[in-house]
Parts: sequence; structure tokens; C-alpha cells
Amino acid sequence: MSGRGYFVTATDTAVGKTVVTAGLATALRARGRDVAVFKPVQSGALADDPSGDAALLSADCIYAFSAPLAPLVAARAEGRTIALEPIVKRAEELGREHELLLVEGAGGLLVPLAEDLDLADLAVALGLPLVVVARAGLGTVNHTLLTIEAARVRGLELAGVILNGKSDESTADNAALIEAGSGVRVLAQVPLLADPRDAAGYLDDVLG
Repeated sequence: MSGRGYFVTATDTAVGKTVVTAGLATALRARGRDVAVFKPVQSGALADDPSGDAALLSADCIYAFSAPLAPLVAARAEGRTIALEPIVKRAEELGREHELLLVEGAGGLLVPLAEDLDLADLAVALGLPLVVVARAGLGTVNHTLLTIEAARVRGLELAGVILNGKSDESTADNAALIEAGSGVRVLAQVPLLADPRDAAGYLDDVLG
């Protein structure tokens, strides 16, 4: 696709992709960048549901399902099928219309979207570097390294990792362990926030 941007994925669901994506978009716009946000697939809320990720991000959304299930399962429940082509087409349009495109995935990198299609396939098709959002606390090293390994198997470029959320005794060492185990830089750490809009203050100048 044309243009520049990033694909925001995560080590799991409910890790904070939306908080980080919103923070990145806000920080980049504050620096004068023209940024579009795209949430191709969402489950657990319809596209116009104000509590859903797409609405919170003011993002384009092609496939939205009411059931809070894996996208493949949620789509089946509604008798629908997620297809790659409409997503890629819309991403290409947004890439032409804007300076930067932030694409937020759904769940983790290997979440299934359809038969023989997962989030990693979508990331490959879009050709955007990955920003991996990971928990800050205990267990994140293993989950993050596994996500990075899976990304590399698919030939995906990694822009970096952002740690998000509640800290614990392990947090002080986790960034260094992730970097040593993967060679991928930890770009920032966002603490647990009462207002997700405050994430922008921790993500200024993280991405070009």
C-alpha cells in the first residue's frame, strides 16, 4: 500500500491497544502530522457504539460484530465472513489521503479472522511495521517474545514494543529482558491511566 504508517498489535486482548493507538494518534497530530486511524475488525461492539474501540478512536471500521468473541466466531454467529480485500482497499485509500495511517488490530497477532486468515496475514498484506503493545507486569516477557517470534516468522518488520498498564515488581526489568531477548526496542511505557487520553503524554516523539 502507499503511504506510511504502523500496525498496532498486542500480545493478547485487553492489553491496551486502543489506549496506545489513541495516544500515538494524539501525540503525532500535536506535532502537526496528518494521521488517519483504521480499526478494520471489531468484536464486542458495533461500529457506531460509543463504547467500542472504533468510536473511541474515531476510526474507520469495516467489520464490526456485537458478540465479544474472536472475530471469526463473532462473524460466524452473524452469518458473515471477513474478507481481506475490502480491508486492504480501504487502507490503501486512507494511505493515499493521509500522511500517516495507524491500523489497530483485534486481539493478538494470531487471532483468526476467517478460514485461512488471521491478523498476521492482514499485517503482511498491509506491509506496515508492527508496534507491539504488551503488559508492563509479570508474564509480559514470554508473551512479548512469542509475539515477536511469530511476527518474524511471517516476515513482518517490527518498529518496537510499548509496555502498557499496571506495574509490579517485575516491571523494572521487563523492558531490558525484552530487548535482550529479541533485539527489538521498547519505545515507551504507559502507566495505568484513569483517562486514556493522557497516554499521549507518554508517547510524544515515539514514532516518526
